[in-house]
Amino acid sequence: MGDWWQTNIVEPGKLPLLLALTAFVVTFLVTRVITRLIRAGKGPFRNISTGSVHIHHVVPGIILTVIGGFCAVAGGQRGFGSALAAVIFGMGAGLVMDEFALILHLDDVYWSEEGRKSVEVVVLTVALVGLLLLGFAPFGVDGLDDEELQNRGTVLGTIGGNFLIALLALFKGKAKMALFGVVIPFVALFGAIRLARPTSPWAKRFYRRRPRARAKSLLRYYHHDRRWLVPSRKFQDWLGGAPDIEPARALERR
Repeated sequence: MGDWWQTNIVEPGKLPLLLALTAFVVTFLVTRVITRLIRAGKGPFRNISTGSVHIHHVVPGIILTVIGGFCAVAGGQRGFGSALAAVIFGMGAGLVMDEFALILHLDDVYWSEEGRKSVEVVVLTVALVGLLLLGFAPFGVDGLDDEELQNRGTVLGTIGGNFLIALLALFKGKAKMALFGVVIPFVALFGAIRLARPTSPWAKRFYRRRPRARAKSLLRYYHHDRRWLVPSRKFQDWLGGAPDIEPARALERR
């Protein structure tokens, strides 16, 4: 275990990244526990306000992220200073990403349906950073041997080709596949060669005069969303808390 830690984490300089990811996850989980206790009216925790202004935790999150980021840039990749900066940055990023939906909508949507975006983005962030920790480099550069890495043309061609594939997947409405495809090109390639989502720019541009492709796309993603929407929502509710029931939906359930 000691040899693995030294070879795969310490020597490649990945310790700050691991500490930042750990601080990010722990901060997000602790924040969600506290906000759920506040929502339920339990425990000693309360919302923080200055006069009539509610202080969202994204505010200290931004401050910690800025401090940790600048300290990390100034301190290099090794030593106690870089480790501390990584922890501070991870804590700040966890607070900020927990309120990603608020930043996106410029509204307090924390416990609404729109607030689910925060949980989705946090899960995606953890997965992508985890892949980087495992040794995956963006745009498939990790798949090149030492001789190929010395050839600038090969490196630039690999990066450019994989970037275009990820962009194509994004254009087809598959944002998650495009994001993961930046780190694992095969994922983006799989998204790029399959049918586009019916609401994507690709479908609007190329399926307009192809009713068969449009109908097939609608049917495929109807079944896909029906299959995965409920499990994903249950996972989000378990992780981040269920959103408030909107008045219209509450009447429908009656």
